[in-house]
Amino acid sequence: MLASHRLSMADIRQAVVSANVNQPKGNLDGPLRSTTISANEQLRSVADYEQLIIRYSDDAALRLGHVATVVHDAEDIRQSAWFGGEPAILLNVQRQPGANVIAVVDRITEELPALRQSLPTGVDIVVATDRTHTIRDSVNHVQKEMLIAIGLVVLVTFVFLRTWTATFIPSVVVPLSLAGTFGIMFLLGFSINNLTLMALTIATGFVVDDAIVMIENIARHIEKGEKPFVAALKGASQIGFTLISLTLSLIAVLIPLLFMSDVIGRLFREFAVTLAVAILLSLFISLTLTPMMCARLLRAPEEGGRCAASNRYSWMAASLYGLNGSVDAKADPRL
Repeated sequence: MLASHRLSMADIRQAVVSANVNQPKGNLDGPLRSTTISANEQLRSVADYEQLIIRYSDDAALRLGHVATVVHDAEDIRQSAWFGGEPAILLNVQRQPGANVIAVVDRITEELPALRQSLPTGVDIVVATDRTHTIRDSVNHVQKEMLIAIGLVVLVTFVFLRTWTATFIPSVVVPLSLAGTFGIMFLLGFSINNLTLMALTIATGFVVDDAIVMIENIARHIEKGEKPFVAALKGASQIGFTLISLTLSLIAVLIPLLFMSDVIGRLFREFAVTLAVAILLSLFISLTLTPMMCARLLRAPEEGGRCAASNRYSWMAASLYGLNGSVDAKADPRL
């Protein structure tokens, strides 16, 4: 039929689209105001579509009903939806790239009461599926693991240092490093997800290392009879280069993750950057705040006693870092 009239499906489509335009037709400009002329010319019945003129042939109008059969039916007869046994319309909401999926779902949940009030009687909005439940549970689980890791780090530090004063000094590095890392993450546009939280969890074990080594070296000078303030200055100056080299060598391990390509590289980039930032901040705190706290909190040993941060744990620091000359070998028979 279409071929006999020298028509194609594209011609039919163009005629239907042109007849269903819903947009302003023009403006009326007056001396005081301008009025937009808007008319809805959409076709709404079978008769309207049958009378639609496709083209003129031999001075006669060729209508859609002459070349096609127009029926009143659903737009898509091959798809349908039910929810709870009732006919429904499924609306799938997807976030834009870069948007936070949890924030998107929270905003939609806030708008649902207003949307329900605007619907006619007998129509309701029900959330069929929410994929953020698993994401929220995963994030909450990682947060709990991070708190457990912080507690274990403090506990292990206390087991080796034996005093609350010496334990408090390196323990301060953990919350300060994590808080500073959150600030850098905000500036870099990172979100709190499983990878960044996992990096922070791993960082809780790394950030106290520099502070423990710093305390050990300062305590060594205090045990030799120097004032805490002088011992802090001397100990920090002696051990500073060692801590910097240790930290940079640790961050160098993360460099391959920063240069990984494809999807894996984009996923682990936030992990590597977050972990590296936490380690760098712990180095900065260990070189600045830790010596200051040692000068104020550590006390000289009593006659025949040991400093608050004594060589009870100096053998551990020496075996881990191989610090030549930073531990008195005669103070502990294990060295």
